[in-house]
Amino acid sequence: MLSNRKSSHRKRKKEIWKQLRLLVFAIGLILLFIIIDSVMVSTIPYFKFPSKELQDNKRRLIQEEIGNIMYGRLLSLASSSLTKNNTAAGQFSFLEESAGQTLEWTPCAGKPNNADQGHGKKHNGYILVSANGGLNQQRVAVCNAVAIASLLNATLVLPKFLYSSVWKDTSQFGDIYQEEYFLDYLKDDVDIVKELPPHLQALDVEAIGSQITDIEIMKEAMPSYYIEAILPILQRNGIVHFLGFGNRLGFDPLPPLLQRLRCKCNFHALKFVPKIQKLGSMLVQRIRNHKSKLTEIDKQLFGKYMPSYEPAIRNRNLKRPVKYLALHMRFEVDMVAYSLCDFGGGQRERLELQMYREEHFPTLITRIQNISISPEELRISGKCPLTPEEAALMLSALGYTSETYIYLAGSHIYGGLSRLQPFMQLFPNVVTKEDLLSPEELEPFKNFSSQLAALDFIACASSDVFAMTDTGSQLSSLVTGYRIYHGRGQASTLRPNKKRFARILTEHADIDWGEFQKRVQNMIEENQGVTPRGRGRSVYRLPRTPGCMCKTR
Repeated sequence: MLSNRKSSHRKRKKEIWKQLRLLVFAIGLILLFIIIDSVMVSTIPYFKFPSKELQDNKRRLIQEEIGNIMYGRLLSLASSSLTKNNTAAGQFSFLEESAGQTLEWTPCAGKPNNADQGHGKKHNGYILVSANGGLNQQRVAVCNAVAIASLLNATLVLPKFLYSSVWKDTSQFGDIYQEEYFLDYLKDDVDIVKELPPHLQALDVEAIGSQITDIEIMKEAMPSYYIEAILPILQRNGIVHFLGFGNRLGFDPLPPLLQRLRCKCNFHALKFVPKIQKLGSMLVQRIRNHKSKLTEIDKQLFGKYMPSYEPAIRNRNLKRPVKYLALHMRFEVDMVAYSLCDFGGGQRERLELQMYREEHFPTLITRIQNISISPEELRISGKCPLTPEEAALMLSALGYTSETYIYLAGSHIYGGLSRLQPFMQLFPNVVTKEDLLSPEELEPFKNFSSQLAALDFIACASSDVFAMTDTGSQLSSLVTGYRIYHGRGQASTLRPNKKRFARILTEHADIDWGEFQKRVQNMIEENQGVTPRGRGRSVYRLPRTPGCMCKTR
């Protein structure tokens, strides 16, 4: 009986331990479910509902990969096409403007002025201009200032050039342009002096309210603004100082007299100083083998320092051509950063360009804080400069071959030689001013970016064909206008439609080379028509307009 009681006790004890184990297991299982649930709750939003930033990054990476594959395929097709057609001389003639149409327009801004320019009328005071930007922005500011001085019947003091942290150039007007020629050429149109009279030199123009900054003047302001807002200050204080003056005069509506003055200034009165003319002539001479005849453009650019085409060249591995193409590849870091576009360099590129913007373009950072626009949208809308790869594709599609001799204008290409490699694989005969001029010849220009830019202006303006990668660039704009005004229809210019080119590349990822060529050629040819300047367009770029060029029939 005692043994039965003990056996029963052991059974009960086993059942209790079994129940306890089941209870612990159940509790453990419940805890495990809770842990798994909490982990799933915390992680599912990241997988199922990624943030907009993650979505954008993923889309950008996919598009970059697709773009790289597409560029690689097209560049390979271009290389194959160039190899097959390497005997072609390149398309140096088929894009020339129609001779019949161009002869309808002749330069006339330089004709003597017979109209009353205000001489003898009440003199309203002096205009000072401190122009910002680089060579080409300052050139536009100078000619706009000439027009404003005439409008306000004031005396223009020879403009000063502001020092820029971007350009880092201390050059002044007389370091780049011939002062005496400028003063003499415009003497019958507007009063221009080298400096203020002594009694005004010590005046604090800011203290008396005569200093006007770009913030106070809207971009491309109309003449009425200057009459209503600036003239009273000028008449009260006898002086006005425009600080910056970047694109602060509009193009329409503007009297033909003022348009003529702008053109007379830009196309006739501004001549480079002899040291720039001389070295520019030497540069062009070293590019070409010979030239059958010197053009009107050459005469305007070089003055008495006309190229003689003597057989001299530093790099004898490069065959000198009869004709050459000048390409302004606007792909410097400032342009790339300011555009806000992506150029296939990934996260490292984006961070680098963002840091550059924060240092050099703080106002841009402020302006875009509340604007939501993706790099892809910018590219599709034609806001991005062409990359070196895209420039290579464009020229290849137009029939230029690996024999084509290309002068590359501009500062340092963003990304350096590695970024230029695909371009130079297709077009190995690429030269810059640094290739053609010795360090000793360039020494006087060292640290003067505007004077170096003047050499690029000369090489581009004098070329047989001028091509650009960004139609909004000031250099491209001014060179285009110079070639139209003085070129007599024989100075071809290739102007890509960036919006259309982006569409060709993005909407036709599997396009074959023949179709690509056809679309690019159509894009360029449609920009070759001889048309008058449209309303609101720049006379510096499109001078076929009354007061600047005259229509003969």
